[in-house]
Amino acid sequence: MNPSTSGWIEKFLRDLDGDPNLPQWSFDELYLDLRRVGFIYGTSIDTIIVNDSDIVYSEEEKTKINLFAALVITYYDTIENADKNDCVDALVQFYGFLDTKKSIFSLGNILPGNKNEKLEKIIHARIQTNESLFKKNFSHLLTNALLFIDVLAFEYFLIHDKNPFEYASKLEETLTNTVFLALNSKKEQDEYDKLLVKLFSSSVRYTNISTEEEASFDYIELDPYTDEIEKKYILDLTSLAVWNDKEVDKGEQSFMLALGTELELSHTVIAESIDLVQSFINQHKEDISFFNYSNPALHFYQQTSRTVSVLILRNKKRLIKEISESKDLMILLGQSTMRDLSKEEKQQVKKQLLDICKTIPSLAIFILPGGSLLLPLLVKFIPQLLPSAFNENK
Repeated sequence: MNPSTSGWIEKFLRDLDGDPNLPQWSFDELYLDLRRVGFIYGTSIDTIIVNDSDIVYSEEEKTKINLFAALVITYYDTIENADKNDCVDALVQFYGFLDTKKSIFSLGNILPGNKNEKLEKIIHARIQTNESLFKKNFSHLLTNALLFIDVLAFEYFLIHDKNPFEYASKLEETLTNTVFLALNSKKEQDEYDKLLVKLFSSSVRYTNISTEEEASFDYIELDPYTDEIEKKYILDLTSLAVWNDKEVDKGEQSFMLALGTELELSHTVIAESIDLVQSFINQHKEDISFFNYSNPALHFYQQTSRTVSVLILRNKKRLIKEISESKDLMILLGQSTMRDLSKEEKQQVKKQLLDICKTIPSLAIFILPGGSLLLPLLVKFIPQLLPSAFNENK
């Protein structure tokens, strides 16, 4: 079975027919296995299904297999007398509910075909790999760490027979806001910790996340999550977010204990979550580029800065022309050298710069997920690109 070729889901389901362990696989066991192979942490170093073929899977292919396997196992664990054809029908219907303009994929772009083929395209659209234009863009890792939301939302859909979008969006909002709180719990924050917060916010699929520093547990609804797996997932993702190659500082320790208390989890479960993240990273950091650096946000920013610098200089003439033709943008850029722009003015500058970047194919990097965070790099270069008359305002 090759997850990168058409027909892989049909082969996957056919192979599962002969697996005697499938009916006995519980949701609790599924979570432990997904955590063991790294799927919960956003990077699959193995698959939960035994690979008997000679094919060496890429990380993207492993993630595809783990996501689909998790969804199928959830179906068989939830539905009596489960049937693989009904499972595929349920998954296509489920993702139809999640398909919105805010999500990173659109079923409307998927051409008619048999349901297995539709599902293959949906699963493919759900996966973002680290091996992309941003080779070490860990916002992709964070996005994949949110994939388990699909599994929990699918279980919710099967049990309650209701549109799962509200559940998925609420869980995503809870997870991301909890992570923001955890990152803000650090005693000493630098600019790259703040960048990590912004990158995490760019990874969300269903919601618009607020990153206000004054947020607290009072603004996060944890009461609806009574299932142990939901609680462990929130805890594990938070443990991942506060990871570094040093000891967890006192602020982070206090936060994790407070979070565990809010979730009504024991200190043993909290310690286990932190230890499992640390041991997974220590064991596999050589194989995963994201984990090779004590400050991944710093590395991401430095690597991307070099790329952006080259792209801007190569497109210098086109950029000058486009910016010069935008009178409102020129006025705001000129005023920014003499005073602080208002929040609304900054948003206007951001929007117009992104519009310009859309017209220049080489600068599509700015309109990818998280790309707008690179705009300060573009602004930094603008005085060097524009005529001397612009610089006289400085």
